[in-house]
Amino acid sequence: MEIQKIGIIGAGQMGNGIAHVMALAGYDVLLTDISQDALDAALSLVARNLDRQVSRDLISAEDKDATMARIGTTLTLTDLGQTDLIIEAATERETVKQAIFDELLPHLQPHTILTSNTSSISITRLASRTDRPEKFMGFHFMNPVPLMKLVELIRGIATDEPTYKACLGVVERLGKTAASAEDFPAFIVNRILVPMINEAVYTLYEGVGNVKSIDESMKLGANHPMGPLELADFIGLDTCLAIMNVLHDGLADTKYRPCPLLVKYVEAGWLGRKSGRGFYDYRGEVPVPTR
Repeated sequence: MEIQKIGIIGAGQMGNGIAHVMALAGYDVLLTDISQDALDAALSLVARNLDRQVSRDLISAEDKDATMARIGTTLTLTDLGQTDLIIEAATERETVKQAIFDELLPHLQPHTILTSNTSSISITRLASRTDRPEKFMGFHFMNPVPLMKLVELIRGIATDEPTYKACLGVVERLGKTAASAEDFPAFIVNRILVPMINEAVYTLYEGVGNVKSIDESMKLGANHPMGPLELADFIGLDTCLAIMNVLHDGLADTKYRPCPLLVKYVEAGWLGRKSGRGFYDYRGEVPVPTR
């Protein structure tokens, strides 16, 4: 099937980035959120990011105008029923995602493909509660979406080949690379990345090093572009904890036990950059380690 119109659920950090790259690639996009403020903020951010691409001669001013013209917004979730492909990028909570799909199902076209940008939740389980498990898969973008080249495509146990091929075609049109992953907890990237972050938090928790020494060690000693604690703040400590819980629950292996210090930071509301404090304090001009 030919995909022309794409619905995106959630105008947050991931949703606005997905809208950006889809519209830039020529797709008509309909973006929805429960908040008009979130939709307005998303459009402003997409415009600023496109301006940055124009300033670097990556796209033309005409490209920017055409891209913005292809993004529509709505507060009514069911308006997305007329799209060919839906990408859910709401909060990383299964109950929220399930409620969204339940509301959407009666309004979908027969051919509409449903996907989730989940970073860890079972695609098979999400799909099984819909009327189209064969037309359901994981479509996991990396953050920040406009810059990162990888998209994980995750097949549920029922996902059929035409659905996979259609989503693969979208990834290729975006100029990104698809990594095919099986539907096991946290897929590929986060199965490897988040336990490394969790181990860095254990290293901090056990007093092996402080925030600065741990991050500098991995940047200068392992050539990582960003230290693991800095990266955790960028991702969101609540998201890191949610992924560790999915791994721990889904694989029943103690090596995936979330570090108690990570739990404590989340309980304190110190979630990283988005809340102003995490392993670093971002409330001043320069981030300062909190330990």
